[in-house]
Amino acid sequence: MDAAQQESTARARELQRSWYGEPLGALFRRLIDDLGLNQARLAAVLGLSAPMLSQLMSGQRAKIGNPAVVQRVQALQDLAGQVADGSVSAGEATDRMEEIKKSQGGSVLTGTSQTTNSSGAPTVRRVVREIQSLLRSVAAAGDIIDAADSLAPTQPELAEFLRVYGAGRTAEAVAHYEAHQS
Repeated sequence: MDAAQQESTARARELQRSWYGEPLGALFRRLIDDLGLNQARLAAVLGLSAPMLSQLMSGQRAKIGNPAVVQRVQALQDLAGQVADGSVSAGEATDRMEEIKKSQGGSVLTGTSQTTNSSGAPTVRRVVREIQSLLRSVAAAGDIIDAADSLAPTQPELAEFLRVYGAGRTAEAVAHYEAHQS
């Protein structure tokens, strides 16, 4: 790989970090490991071609263009967390992956245990993910940060909201959401 390709790949990975919280190569490898998938199966569940998945993982491409695919990635991240904490079995995870694969975006898997608590209300993480997904489907993280910077002098709370939900990590957004629910 020549210097220009290395620079392009590094830039793509940095953009991925700002848009998705980390480079997609690391995120996808973790999903593969946590859910017992291979790259071809992950691509199929996400609705991507295997070459496109490979390009995103390697940094040859920076952005997932389809918001429904971004929501499937988020749904798989949630599912991987549930498998890791033991609340979902491997067999259930396989069934849920089929549901995720068929989803067209919107509220993925609404009504299943991963999206609601015992009272039937959406979980904080699910609500936060929906807000993040919506913001990230209309603008790139860099553009959201630019908008936040423009608003900061006159609307600091709105600027903070855009930064936290539009470009921040999910854990930060969950903490922000919980802090503002009283």
